[in-house]
Parts: sequence; structure tokens; C-alpha cells
Amino acid sequence: MRKVTAGLFISLDGIVAEPQDWHFPYFSDEMGEAVSAQVAGADTLVFGRVTYEGFAGAWPEREAAGGEDAGFAKALGDMRKVVVSHRELEFGWRNSEQLRGDLVEGVAALKAEDGGGIAMSGSPSVVAQLLAAGLVDELHLLVHPVALRNGGVRLFEDGSSIPLQLVSATPFKTGVIHLVYGPADAPEQVGYEDAAKTQLS
Repeated sequence: MRKVTAGLFISLDGIVAEPQDWHFPYFSDEMGEAVSAQVAGADTLVFGRVTYEGFAGAWPEREAAGGEDAGFAKALGDMRKVVVSHRELEFGWRNSEQLRGDLVEGVAALKAEDGGGIAMSGSPSVVAQLLAAGLVDELHLLVHPVALRNGGVRLFEDGSSIPLQLVSATPFKTGVIHLVYGPADAPEQVGYEDAAKTQLS
């Protein structure tokens, strides 16, 4: 069974949308290493359409430019890229394809294939659905020390409960904290009276 990891930039108030508008002042070598490590063991990337279009609009040009991040850009280009969308898509970035059919069933089938890991970057709606389905093995949240307060898209919107356990927490010099979560069993429900007795005992 292949390992599925998901990584997102997130604000203190839980917003994950439009990171290009607020993320860059906090970027550092530490963060770059964390992002690279999250995808290092993968040979397949899963994207939502919007995130894919952002990547496809930037990384092929960076690979062609031959700058300091050209190696990472080439690695992304060489990986299999599976894009989730209800629209019919056309691709100019090599090794890209569209996921057909149901998202959860499709990713479950990918996970059951032989191969390396499956990584996701951004794509919050896709990540949220796969978390709810129990298909994400590691959730990497790069929590930025900023509250956006703009009503933007949050990772968890519908109020459903998804239990997670903290695997690691690494603070960066910029104030960003890299939190890694894994799946967990739902905690035992404790009533108010039981909780009060525990606190008083």
C-alpha cells in the first residue's frame, strides 16, 4: 500500500486559500527543505485543478531557466501528475493526466498500486475529502504566524470531525511551525458529568 502525504500552507486562523498573497515573507531554507522532504519519497502527485494550473504555470519555466531550483522543477516534471477536475482538461506539462470517475475510489486505486509514495501540495478541497475518507497517511501543515481574517477558504469547512494525532512539531526561525499529523481513532466520548468528576478527583 502506497503512502499518501499532503502538505499545505495555512494561516493561524485556518485559511489555506491564495497562499501566494501571504506566504512568501515567511519562506526560508527550512521551509524549502520541509516541502522538498514531503514529496521526496513520492513518484506521483495528486492535484486539484487550481493548484495544478499554478504549478504548471511556474515550474516548467523554472526548469527551463536552469536556476537554483531547476533540479526540484525537473523532479516535479518527471513525476506522474494526476489532476482532479470536473472539467475536461488539456495538459502541456509532461506526465500529466486527469483522474476519471470518483475521487475517493480513484485515489484508493492509486494507493493500492505498486510504486512510490503519493504526494499532494495545496489542493485543499481534495485533501479535505481524502482526509475524511481516511486515505491520507500524513498531513503536513506549515502554520504561518499570521491571521488573515478575510473569510478565505479553510481546510475544514463543513464542521465534520476528523480525529488526528500529532506526529511531530518543528518551529522555524521565521515563526512558522511545521506540524505533521497522522490518522487517529476517534476519542472516547465523555459527558459533562464524567468530565467534571475527572477534574475533581
